[in-house]
Amino acid sequence: MTVDPVLAAEQAHLETARTELARMREHTRELTEEAARRPGDAVADAALGAALARRAAALVDDPGSTLFFGRTDLDSGESLHIGRRHVMDTAGDPVVIDWRADVSRGFYSATRDERHGVVLRRRFGVDGGRITAYEDEHLLDPDEHDAASEILAREIERPRSGPMRDIVATIQPEQDALVRADARTTVCVQGAPGTGKTAVGLHRAAWLLYAHRERLTRQGVLVIGPNHAFLQHIAAVLPALGEVEVEQATMESLLTGGAEGRKPVAVRAVEEPAVARLKGDARMAAVLHRAVWSALVDPTEPLVLTRGSTRWRVPAYRLAELVAELRTRGLRYEAARDLLPARIAHVVLQLFEAAGDSPDDRVQDAVARSADVKREVKKLMPPQDAARVLWRVLAEPEFLAACAEGVLDEAEQELLRWTTPPRTPGSARWTAADAVLLDEVADQLSRTPSRAHVVLDEAQDLSAMQLRAVGRRCTTGAATVLGDIAQGTTPWAAASWDEVLDLIGKPEGQLEILDRGFRVPSAVIDYAATLLPWIAPDLTVPRSVRTDPGRLDVRSVDDPVAAAVKEVRAALAGEGSVGVVLAAGHVEAAARELAAAGIGFARLDDPELDAPQRVSLVPAGLVKGLEFDRTVVVEPSAIVAGEPDRRTGLRRLYVALTRAVSAMTVVHADPLPEELG
Repeated sequence: MTVDPVLAAEQAHLETARTELARMREHTRELTEEAARRPGDAVADAALGAALARRAAALVDDPGSTLFFGRTDLDSGESLHIGRRHVMDTAGDPVVIDWRADVSRGFYSATRDERHGVVLRRRFGVDGGRITAYEDEHLLDPDEHDAASEILAREIERPRSGPMRDIVATIQPEQDALVRADARTTVCVQGAPGTGKTAVGLHRAAWLLYAHRERLTRQGVLVIGPNHAFLQHIAAVLPALGEVEVEQATMESLLTGGAEGRKPVAVRAVEEPAVARLKGDARMAAVLHRAVWSALVDPTEPLVLTRGSTRWRVPAYRLAELVAELRTRGLRYEAARDLLPARIAHVVLQLFEAAGDSPDDRVQDAVARSADVKREVKKLMPPQDAARVLWRVLAEPEFLAACAEGVLDEAEQELLRWTTPPRTPGSARWTAADAVLLDEVADQLSRTPSRAHVVLDEAQDLSAMQLRAVGRRCTTGAATVLGDIAQGTTPWAAASWDEVLDLIGKPEGQLEILDRGFRVPSAVIDYAATLLPWIAPDLTVPRSVRTDPGRLDVRSVDDPVAAAVKEVRAALAGEGSVGVVLAAGHVEAAARELAAAGIGFARLDDPELDAPQRVSLVPAGLVKGLEFDRTVVVEPSAIVAGEPDRRTGLRRLYVALTRAVSAMTVVHADPLPEELG
């Protein structure tokens, strides 16, 4: 059989790259062992060891994929192989260029009109870690017509099982522009299903860590997803790109887990939707701010400080002025409390100087640390605990009325108050909405540490108070905000992205729209888009750019659960993952029938879920952000009816109907919602 010399040369380059990567990894291992043997400073050695461990983890090779997926030939005659990480030879020359490097941009964005110095772009087909095909695009050839890349289409449409993969080989120009947006810019992406908005957010995090490694590693990068199943779905993307230390959390785990020096919060209760909606209202921030600062005590007596044989007096009105000045500066409560001793000491030193003394800084420090001043500070600004502040707001009607005056009406205050208040903050049965309020109070007391960058997915579903919680975690950095207004399914779902950006403190953020669907086929997205006039009339209908239109079957059956099991069995004869999406009330029946049929599956509502399965049983409330090669949607009317109002139910159905990458089957016994046409 004739061997293609180009293919053979590229495969040889791949083997060279793998050899050099193994050498780099071995060199890192030797440095680690040498550092462990060398005596030195314990802190410095620990930092070096951690850095080398990160380096070694980033150099792990995946034999199932290739180290590069493309190549560009430049005007200079140089050829660059573009891959997931940088690989160099013993002389320091690049064997593979990291996709994030600036010289790699041409691979993604070069056109015949704007070549960026690229004369040839080559894409590689890959199977089992070997290069099996290549496709060349000559940007200087006037006779070569633009044609869709078959390799690119196959990679986008390739069946997948297990977690989400990176998209470095298939990033489109509009996605690349968002990935490489300036580190100081907050980007908000309105993305229709299948447009790759989640992948854009994750790849932007990887690019920022490459371009601004020191600052982002020091301050941290945080990815916030809607639920545990979603985090498991995306967990492999950043490690595959060599980034192994990015923090990933849901809103609940972020606010209850006890990170950032905060006390853990045990969520042990669920409240009525109307109460949760009120607790998520932005006006609660003003109520809690008043609650925190209501602890101030007006001084009624002067502070008397004894020094030697002399007693010095600071009048009560002067103490009141000092406290008022600190409050008007917009400081956190604890920061103001830490500054008050120095302010009082400064006034005392002025008294010393007026008496002819010449005190220095050591005297001022001694006065600030004196028992008399400490007692006065404790009396004027008592120490506070977030749980006790919120407990008083919810348990003491008079206190709530004072804090909510002019902010919440009497009916809202009645709704907010506990019917049977717990005797102490320690016995309170906090809810998820309370955890957000506790976080707000904790930030009013002392500033929340800021990350260098926050990636927030499914942002349209967060309450105003949750968005404030996200915003205070990127006060010194920027954010990537991802979502789809049409997929908002919470009672407080956002109506506009301007509102979201304002609440996270980034009103200057730039809004970008992705409406070209790369993962959802046209048959599926066109069917789901019939709901858009009812759920998001201002949004444009997304366009699928897939060459394969996919497959859609809508079947009326007597037993939807039994029909779904039959569809799953048929789907398992092919490749890829299968998702059974259904209303919560049908999950138990589907689980029993799948088990009886001998089909292995994972229930995504299982908090102990670890290893993914090829078949996933997904309550409709957890399917957001996930995708499967084939989906079976069971009883759409039940999905709609499972929500508190019809518009939210239709939005939930829209989400369920847009999770398929290749094919979707809808099975139903009840009539379909009339909005589906």
